[in-house]
Amino acid sequence: MKILYAEDEKQLSMAVAEILKIEGYQVDLAEDGEEAWDHLVQNDYDAVILDIMMPKMSGMEVLEKMRENSDFTPTILLTAKAQTEDRINGLSAGADDYLAKPFEMGELLARLGALIRRSNQYRTRILRKGNIELDCETNEVRTTMSGLRLSSKEAEMLALFMKSEDVSYTLDELRDKLWENENDLETVKLYLSYLKTKLKQLHADITIEEDGGGYRCVVSATK
Repeated sequence: MKILYAEDEKQLSMAVAEILKIEGYQVDLAEDGEEAWDHLVQNDYDAVILDIMMPKMSGMEVLEKMRENSDFTPTILLTAKAQTEDRINGLSAGADDYLAKPFEMGELLARLGALIRRSNQYRTRILRKGNIELDCETNEVRTTMSGLRLSSKEAEMLALFMKSEDVSYTLDELRDKLWENENDLETVKLYLSYLKTKLKQLHADITIEEDGGGYRCVVSATK
């Protein structure tokens, strides 16, 4: 497994890289956003870890540039601020997870491993339901008329719903199935909101509806 770790605190970066290598990962390091972007252009990674506060180009800018260029590599954002606004901005830009600094190395390893496992789990086939098709390899969801790319987390959530029509999931159940070490249900709500908005943009005939405290996938009746 190959990881890009972008962090401008050199001592921390080297320490984290050594532990990742001990855990069996190959690691490329970047000390600023421009160097991180150069690595991303030249290499393929199983996951990317970006510190938000970096010189030359912020982690958020690198992430936005990745998604604009159809690079949907699973990405964790590191932030020194645990504020809701930072989390919302990161998730909106396409982050798959976030971790507030200072962090425990064990938690980073757990989140990284879970992210890669889920990414591999869902990248197995094409899923179809109603008038939409989800490509789990590219995270592209499309109808006969249009298509768009989802973040890895959005694609995982949609795949779960598509595989489980009429099964209702509470926010706690969605969190437990799609996240590890995540306690804030607001994160789950954010992804639900993003996913529902994108399905509406596609004029999909499947919707994610609230159902007695849970959420389930509903296919509209043929008109």
